[in-house]
Amino acid sequence: MRRREFIAALGGAAATWPLAAHAEQPAQMPRIGVLAGFAEDDPDSKARLAGFRQGLEKRGWRQDRNVRIDYRFAAGHSDQFSVLAKELIALSPDVILAQGTSVTATLQRETRTVPIVFVTVSDPIGSGFVTNLARPGGNTTGLLQYEAGIAGKWLSMLKEIAPQLKRVALIANPKVTAYDYFVRAAKTAAAALTLELVPSPIDNAADIERAIESFAQEPGGGLLLPPDTSTLTHRDLVIALAARHRLPTVYPFRIFVTAGGLMSYGTDQVEIFRQAAAYVDRILRGDKPADLPVQAPTRFETSVNLGTAKALGLTVPPGLLVAADEVIE
Repeated sequence: MRRREFIAALGGAAATWPLAAHAEQPAQMPRIGVLAGFAEDDPDSKARLAGFRQGLEKRGWRQDRNVRIDYRFAAGHSDQFSVLAKELIALSPDVILAQGTSVTATLQRETRTVPIVFVTVSDPIGSGFVTNLARPGGNTTGLLQYEAGIAGKWLSMLKEIAPQLKRVALIANPKVTAYDYFVRAAKTAAAALTLELVPSPIDNAADIERAIESFAQEPGGGLLLPPDTSTLTHRDLVIALAARHRLPTVYPFRIFVTAGGLMSYGTDQVEIFRQAAAYVDRILRGDKPADLPVQAPTRFETSVNLGTAKALGLTVPPGLLVAADEVIE
């Protein structure tokens, strides 16, 4: 090649170098996966996820601007957890937010490398998610939902508002919550209150109806619902059955009470999801789940529905009214 032709060819190649380099090194937007057991169009799920996004925005992360968020919703169908988990992991997320015990367990079976931040999990050690709360030691950490002792609080509230109570059915889905964890604690607490605890495992709406209809055949009964995606999804059914059979019921979240349930004692779920954003942020910035301690809840709220109490023929004791953060007329 002549010298003039070589220089011209070299110049033409050089002109393409910056474009080629730019094409080889695109800006990489961090990716967050969210796997939820509830339905996408459920008002409660929308509020929780809005809280999560608010928590991210507070820390500088804005959806589709500098972070990508991929959502998957099981809508209460536990048989979809594995399929949805595989879909999310295939997207190579930098971190996954997992809602619920069964969802977290499914994700851990699918990956031991992708960081996982869980919410609404009550027994992370017993479920095998972490080795201890202070030093999780793996790819998973998060926010503790409830310690087992809360079952005693739920039962004492029932006994306080319905002193004639003799039997309490604990209704939950073993596939999506720490069922045995709550049953063990509730049995101990029930014995101290001279109550008979009736464990009532369910899986779907038909199971819920059968369990409550069967339990209501004997007098002196009440219901206890630990946190559970299945009963949350079918909360209108549960509330209607409790009203039909005049069963005093204590719920884990205030949304049951605003929908017509009797009373609740639990954590602010929107705030929990907002707090989870802090751990997602730290992981995106380089922290390891193994080094982030599982956080325990510090604030609980009590809600009471006076209209429902009246319909059930119950008088709300002054002590319970004073303790209530929210009283619905």
